Amino acid sequence: MNMAANNVQQSPLQQLLQQQRQAYQSMPAPSYQSRVDKLNKLKAGLLSYSEQFVSALATDYGHRSANDTMISDIMPCVNNINYSLKHLKSWMKPNKRHAGLLLSPSSVTVHYQPLGVVGIIVPWNFPVMLAVGPLITAIAAGNRAMLKMSEFTPATNQVLIRLLAEIFSQDEVVVVEGEADVAAQFSALPFDHLLFTGSTTVGRHVMRAAADNLTPVTLELGGKSPVIVAPDIDIDTAVERLIYGKCLNAGQICVAPDYILCPEDKIDALISAYKTRFNNMYPDFASNEDYGNVINQRQYSRLLAVLDDAKQKGATIHPATEFNIDSEIRKLPTQLVTNVSADMAIMQQEIFGPLLPIIGYKDLDEAIEYINNNERPLALYIMSFNSQTQQNIIQQTHSGGVCINETIFHVAADDAPFGGIGPSGMGHYHGKEGFLTFSHAKTVLKSGKFNSGLFVHPPYGTKIQALLMKFFLR
Repeated sequence: MNMAANNVQQSPLQQLLQQQRQAYQSMPAPSYQSRVDKLNKLKAGLLSYSEQFVSALATDYGHRSANDTMISDIMPCVNNINYSLKHLKSWMKPNKRHAGLLLSPSSVTVHYQPLGVVGIIVPWNFPVMLAVGPLITAIAAGNRAMLKMSEFTPATNQVLIRLLAEIFSQDEVVVVEGEADVAAQFSALPFDHLLFTGSTTVGRHVMRAAADNLTPVTLELGGKSPVIVAPDIDIDTAVERLIYGKCLNAGQICVAPDYILCPEDKIDALISAYKTRFNNMYPDFASNEDYGNVINQRQYSRLLAVLDDAKQKGATIHPATEFNIDSEIRKLPTQLVTNVSADMAIMQQEIFGPLLPIIGYKDLDEAIEYINNNERPLALYIMSFNSQTQQNIIQQTHSGGVCINETIFHVAADDAPFGGIGPSGMGHYHGKEGFLTFSHAKTVLKSGKFNSGLFVHPPYGTKIQALLMKFFLR
């Protein structure tokens, strides 16, 4: 089959991928300066388009706090670019390794080579940060990229398309839109790497599709991230430290606190403290501009169904503030939920919204056992000032990341990897680990005029045995 015939049969997505791959092959090693120039242009574009992103996200959500968008979508990307620019030269530098006696006097170095074309599948909850963040890392590593945006953020998508089109040609960075069928086609493309952020359920489908092409994947999923309120901490302090992570973006965050493990005798105090602080943070809730909507009716109906299921099965609901639920504006304050059980949907699936179950425990070992009996979460939050308690929980549990006396902010640490474990994810990005994820570490062994390999060439005799015994078999 000739190339022309093959091109005719390609889908539009395949054509975009081929266009980027051909462009990459014509320039497989972008210079340090070219990467820096692209990152600087991207930073300038983000800043100049920031008000448009604020407006677009408010449109997509019905209402979203302008400050939430700046804090959680724009600012992290700018900080990420600044950090990458500061460290990129050292990341790109070939890394010297020890050759060892057997290979002396040869040298061994590791070169970090761009993979080629990276696919990035973006969710709806933070569509700027979770599109541009991985893109920054992909560009720093010298790659080209295709982004599949969520169909639930059409206004935001259009702003991002305009921004990126001003900076990049289509064979460098391109944005794809479409619903589930397009997402499935996108996942099945033979990328050099595929990064997906979203639910564990969809993540399994993405990994299955990528496997047909042996495409390496990074999966940033979610799960039920617990908060342990330890016996030693003051309840008001614990609530002060955890509440923001549940209220930002109305709890629609993959690392949002999903449920609280609290000493049994402190549950009432926790509920009271949460209500007090919530009302201080969001006074006049019905008209408050700082608290965002649930993104769409589909998600809103899902959350109400989960809440109703819990209520029907015996749970008690404690709204954080008095507010008549209004499905038209989709504004839902935190719903604290007690008397939960394992058969409730609220304890079986990631909540991804402003519902917050509270589970009582008698001693800390019981709380740790509860976490370990469930799937490993993306984040674990420890509310305790006791260093021994902190270490016990860290050592006895598995999670993608941990915050002590804080929630969600570990994601903003530019100089540390971010990723899940097991059902909450696979692989890392952010910082140097992101650069490594989107690079191929290529080992280069270099020998000079002296041929040390002759020492191990046949014919073998007593000399090789003596050499092995003297240097290697001791």
